[in-house]
Amino acid sequence: MSSDISPAYNPNESEGSIYKTWEDAGCFLPSEGEDVDPFVVIMPPPNVTGELHMGHALTTAIEDMIVRWHRMKGAPTLFLPGTDHAGIATQVVVERLLASEGVSRHDLGREEFEARIWQWVEEYGSKIYQQLRRLGASCDWTRQSFTLDEGPRNAVRKTFIDLYKDGLIYRGERITNWCPRCSTALSDLEVRYAEEEGFLYEIEYRYTDDDGGITIATTRPETMLGDAAVAVNPTDQRFSHVQGKNVLIPIAEREVPIIQDLSVEADFGTGALKVTPGHDPTDFEIGLRHKLPTYSVMNLDGSMNENTGRFKGVDRFDCRKEIVDLLRQSGNLKSSHSYTHSVGHCDRCSEIVEPILTNQWYVSMKPLAEPALEAVKDGRIKIIPDRFKGVYFNWMENIRDWTLSRQLWWGHQIPVWYCDECGEEIVEYLDPVKCTQCESSNLSQDPDVLDTWFSSGLWTHSTLGWPEQTKDLERFYPGSVLETGYDILFFWVARMIMLGLYNTGDIPFHTVYLHGLVLDPEGVKMSKTKGNVLDPLALIDQYGADAVRFALTTGNSAGNNMRLNEQRLEASRNFANKLWNAARFVLSNIEDRERSPNLVSRPISTNLQDRWILSKLELVKRDLDRFMSEYQLGEAQKVVHDFLWNDYCDWYIEMAKIRIRAGSREPVGTLVFVLEQVVRLLHPFLPFVTEQIWSNLSKVIEKQKDCDRLLITASYPEHEPGKMDEECLNNMDHVFEVIKGIRNVRAEFKVGHRDLISADISSSEHQDIFISETAMIMQLAGLSDLKHMQPETATLELDQSLSLILAASTVRINFDDSVKLAEESSRLTEELEELSTHLERLKDRLNDQQFTTKAPAAVVEKEKDRMKSTADRVHRLRELLGGL
Repeated sequence: MSSDISPAYNPNESEGSIYKTWEDAGCFLPSEGEDVDPFVVIMPPPNVTGELHMGHALTTAIEDMIVRWHRMKGAPTLFLPGTDHAGIATQVVVERLLASEGVSRHDLGREEFEARIWQWVEEYGSKIYQQLRRLGASCDWTRQSFTLDEGPRNAVRKTFIDLYKDGLIYRGERITNWCPRCSTALSDLEVRYAEEEGFLYEIEYRYTDDDGGITIATTRPETMLGDAAVAVNPTDQRFSHVQGKNVLIPIAEREVPIIQDLSVEADFGTGALKVTPGHDPTDFEIGLRHKLPTYSVMNLDGSMNENTGRFKGVDRFDCRKEIVDLLRQSGNLKSSHSYTHSVGHCDRCSEIVEPILTNQWYVSMKPLAEPALEAVKDGRIKIIPDRFKGVYFNWMENIRDWTLSRQLWWGHQIPVWYCDECGEEIVEYLDPVKCTQCESSNLSQDPDVLDTWFSSGLWTHSTLGWPEQTKDLERFYPGSVLETGYDILFFWVARMIMLGLYNTGDIPFHTVYLHGLVLDPEGVKMSKTKGNVLDPLALIDQYGADAVRFALTTGNSAGNNMRLNEQRLEASRNFANKLWNAARFVLSNIEDRERSPNLVSRPISTNLQDRWILSKLELVKRDLDRFMSEYQLGEAQKVVHDFLWNDYCDWYIEMAKIRIRAGSREPVGTLVFVLEQVVRLLHPFLPFVTEQIWSNLSKVIEKQKDCDRLLITASYPEHEPGKMDEECLNNMDHVFEVIKGIRNVRAEFKVGHRDLISADISSSEHQDIFISETAMIMQLAGLSDLKHMQPETATLELDQSLSLILAASTVRINFDDSVKLAEESSRLTEELEELSTHLERLKDRLNDQQFTTKAPAAVVEKEKDRMKSTADRVHRLRELLGGL
């Protein structure tokens, strides 16, 4: 860190060295104080395949902000980082690399393939850690974890076996969401549904005993080769005559019964449903109820299998086209029309998911969900924002069993062995060496691996050493806050609550903070396919880490999506520069004789301006503490932003300049004290620039405590209610109102920046305040003269004057002949008339229900903003014209 504060803040020159200073000094390690409850955040583990994206950047910025605040508040703070092995994603990446070499994983074999993945992980897996450092994440890197480390492996093994022995893990043949491209089963949460344009086909299945037939409707005619029945709703009178009849499946020419089942939706299609138990979850349940046979007609790669005869080996979608052509030729296709419906896609590769009957491992979720549901209902776990509690309750109350197994080679291999001699299933805490039934040593481990979310569901305690009763587990579990995006509330958050309670008997954290998504400037979700992705590292290079963090987090509220655009980034960079320039001004005004610890002690001053900024500082400390405690993080940043920019820089520093130019040293103590306090207040939000300023501040002010050598470990300012002067705040507000009023009039009447005007002011209660601040009012309002009038003599009007009726005063602004008041009045009157007409049109448009219901929400909001700004301008013009 430089000893001299440079004219401009350059984040690229300082951020790396600042971070290294923090890390080398051990600032990220939790302090050893046992008398204070620790504050613990376990980082959501990014995929080991990944690079930092805007979602990671937002998550990290919010978490680090909270962590730094609690650290400065004195809590022993643990911010524990880690990465996820990301089963499907990592295997796909390495398989692509192998394919470029002309090799497949099957050519290598499982052991060598896993070795290749480990080689890849060792080379690229820590890349995201360096990127998180670039962003300023103050993590305890000595405790970093990986979901395939020995500790998490032990936790996974014990959890699986405990659940198995408790009868909560079982194996069964069911309809599974299957991704033909990834060649694995998926859980319900790994399927992303999207509206797609397809066709609804109406196909006649002819009766076997007489003429005619029943017409069914389907979007997937290729699966008809696996039909086991046709079903109708028993309450549907249209089909009262078909009970007991059989029909022939077209093309397959197989006879199946017509059955009745209440699950059939009478208002869908024709009201009759083809039942294909092997390829549809609803049909599978119908098949169980009616004891129907199950036919499989599709291979795991999405091609048709040997049960489809002539279509064997044909891709499912090509088969659909061929079958539709044959149905058209045979006359069984009664109609087809465009149909928009929701289609499931693999969340990893976007392939259309196929429901297929497979044998998988499952977790019974209802017994796990009940205590997790209760933990939120009774308030032990708080979800922010509150509206997501209802979403959580609904999912947990209707939870389905979790498909646990994945047909991959990378991950936690399922700890189940089978005896090759007698078929015995062996599940034990240690790898078995012989069969527990026949004592044969010919054992084979289940080839599947566990869903990645199973290991990450243990993250809050597996990272602390569980199942061993470690010191870290005792001290840091339960954690404090789980911060993540609302889109993985079920993927991860709910599962951590369930498994945390199951394994430890205690909740994993007391607060869940859910942030929204980062959208592009047009409000569209970022994705590589759309080409609207922003690279946070490139943004850090351009704007600095502080600006990127502040742009992502300021003005935001929990659960709401935010648009990231260039304007937000520039505004955040400007804010960091504003702070830097304020520090440069203050430090440049400290004289050698003033360099002492007392300079950062709270000054005692009778000056109204000093008392005002010190009282404002207390207001900010009070509001910041409340907003941060309540997790209103966007509001917290707004409060301290406005204080620095408006109160300290635009008002107090400008007022102090007037006094310093007049020869007074009195404001210097207040300038330094407030700067030191505001740098502390801002550190969680702008860690790098504040640490750099602190370093420069420390070099001109002798610090009293060693712990204050670095800002990251300094104490956070505490609110002192007795130090706030409400009367002083009110008095200065009246003074500022006068200055802003005169400035606005100057702007409206186009008075040049260097042109001075005069004014008269009268006040019945606050005349002494205005008199004491005469020099400051004149300087900041651009006045050549300011006369203080008694209220009874202030009613005289001049031809070239305008009166402002303010809350505590009346100000008469006197213009010289260079300002043509009559012409300006005419211009403003014309503008008022035009805007009034425009305002009425906007009101009519927003009162039109057709517009508000059919127009895009963003358009409606834009019109509301236009109406508000127009109404404000109309009000302002009426006030001005009324004062002429």
